[in-house]
Amino acid sequence: MKLTRRNFLRLALYATPAVAFAEAKFIEPTWLKVRQLRVGTAPAMHRFVHFTDLHHKGDRAYLQAVVAQINALKPDFVCFTGDIVERAQYLDEALEWLRRIQAPLFGVPGNHDYWSNIPFGPVRECFRATGGDWLLNEHRPTPDGKSNLMGLTGGRLFAARDAQAKLPLDATKKNLLLMHYPAWANYLGDQKCDLLLAGHSHGGQVRLPFLGAVVTPTGVEGYDLGFFQTPAGPLYVGAGIGWFHLNLRFNCRPEITVIEI
Repeated sequence: MKLTRRNFLRLALYATPAVAFAEAKFIEPTWLKVRQLRVGTAPAMHRFVHFTDLHHKGDRAYLQAVVAQINALKPDFVCFTGDIVERAQYLDEALEWLRRIQAPLFGVPGNHDYWSNIPFGPVRECFRATGGDWLLNEHRPTPDGKSNLMGLTGGRLFAARDAQAKLPLDATKKNLLLMHYPAWANYLGDQKCDLLLAGHSHGGQVRLPFLGAVVTPTGVEGYDLGFFQTPAGPLYVGAGIGWFHLNLRFNCRPEITVIEI
């Protein structure tokens, strides 16, 4: 067949979906990205890492690479915003590697941590072994004592009422809120934080150019990926590390975020 311009365009049209699928299936799901974020214009008080939605399913090499990347960044501390695993059988292996994070690790559970019925005792023990903590509607100072880390938790499903509790804000410190559902930023009343961190959306996993996420779960309400200004303060929603339902990512690589505030 003579390769005319028309035939070339036809071949390109047929090939593009196959190439996109191959990338989404075999490349992007573990193509880890490090994103940089600066919050505010004042000199930075903290340089820390945020990651979310690990959804560990037994891919030990990938989890090892995630932990190695976090350690290579040498953050002051690390924040995790939920969904360690989907099934309890993978918890021990996930905690084995999370324990190797070489900075205080603070975190909150996500809906899959409740769905899988994992025991939170070993999770708290793991996070405390790093110098951090597992925050179940609790708060702790950052390692240098300059900021107030708060953890907001709910149950198995998104509920606006879970965000309506009074936050333990500290007017003498920066207040950083860890939560799983981004939409909770709309239900905190007049409570203001210096920064909110969330996950849950996975960025949609599949994002089309100019259109964004194809599908997002309940509890996102438009805060699907990236930095937003919300009624409760600036919010960052991470793309997550793992995947749920389908092992596909397109135009939405898994990410670790380095934040300066």
